[in-house]
Amino acid sequence: MKKIIIVTRNFPPLWGGMERLNLHLVEEISRRHEVCLLAPEGAAEHVSHINARLVQVPGKPLSKFLLKSAWRALQKARAWKPDIILAGSGLTAPAALIAARACGARAIAYTHGLDLAVSHPVYRAFWRPTLRRLDGVIANSQATAKLAETIGIAPERIAIVHPGVDLPVPDPDARARFRQAHQLGDGPLMLSVGRLTSRKGLREFVSDVLPLIVTRFPGAQLVVIGDAPSDSLYAHVQSPRSIEAAAKIHGVENNLRFLGKRFGNELSDAYAGADLHVFPVRHLPDDPEGFGMVAVEAAAHGLATVAYATGGVVDAVGEGESGCLVPSGDARAFADKVIALLEQGLPQTRVRQFAEQFAWPLFGEKILATFDS
Repeated sequence: MKKIIIVTRNFPPLWGGMERLNLHLVEEISRRHEVCLLAPEGAAEHVSHINARLVQVPGKPLSKFLLKSAWRALQKARAWKPDIILAGSGLTAPAALIAARACGARAIAYTHGLDLAVSHPVYRAFWRPTLRRLDGVIANSQATAKLAETIGIAPERIAIVHPGVDLPVPDPDARARFRQAHQLGDGPLMLSVGRLTSRKGLREFVSDVLPLIVTRFPGAQLVVIGDAPSDSLYAHVQSPRSIEAAAKIHGVENNLRFLGKRFGNELSDAYAGADLHVFPVRHLPDDPEGFGMVAVEAAAHGLATVAYATGGVVDAVGEGESGCLVPSGDARAFADKVIALLEQGLPQTRVRQFAEQFAWPLFGEKILATFDS
């Protein structure tokens, strides 16, 4: 049994794909090893079910968290003598490296696309050299692994472990329950889930793709679950108001519904109630999509995805298995794939089978395997 310190800012009470991943990361590792978690204040209520020690650090401002978490990691490393110090993202890689070098532990970071592509000069000058000095880097996709090599991380120090997903039991009543709850009727329904940022491309989808779909299906609706982020460090926001304005300009304002943030059973019902998940991620070199976890979550509910083939999305959507990939920025091709799948979708059993390879227990096994390599 190893002693492992995990240090991360991306953890509940913040909430998003990276935060969910780190929560499961702690859960899976703590099943087999002793874990000490350094996370933002408020984490305690989310880890009561996990057998792990917890050190909470003020999450804001960012500068205070970085300094405080590095100091506490160093203190804990010297006193506890861990075998591994794991950064939950590239942001906390310096804290992991400093603490590891002080006690002879191995320093590893789980990295996402943005960890390696941030263009800020301070990040490039300090964080990138730190990442190159780590004993290991776990990338969340093939695209992220390539970015890691691009900034000079040795290929033999890189492992790829895709994020995981819960595999829910199908609920035959969920589709009707969701549509009735929000008065959505029985027509074609597309779903978008995630934070409203420039990278996610929802405003461009509403302007360039949705009008083409509505030409074929006048009653089609796009239901949006999510909101503009308030705690993201780098994201450029697309507000609901700006997306609604774009919809009005292109005559599809009646085909668009915002439902805000939804979690748990409400989100599961939304996946079940939709006919298709759309994921129009834009190709932004300085803000890449590291993986595309929401596409796998949709697949776990039997919901197929149409997405632009950019970044780690290519790993998250199985062509012909869990959906379709479209050349980046090709609005006409995107609309054609959506129309084709609305007319004749993929079998739900096939879509769910694709998601099974990402189950959280398998994710945990792969993470643990990297510790032994």
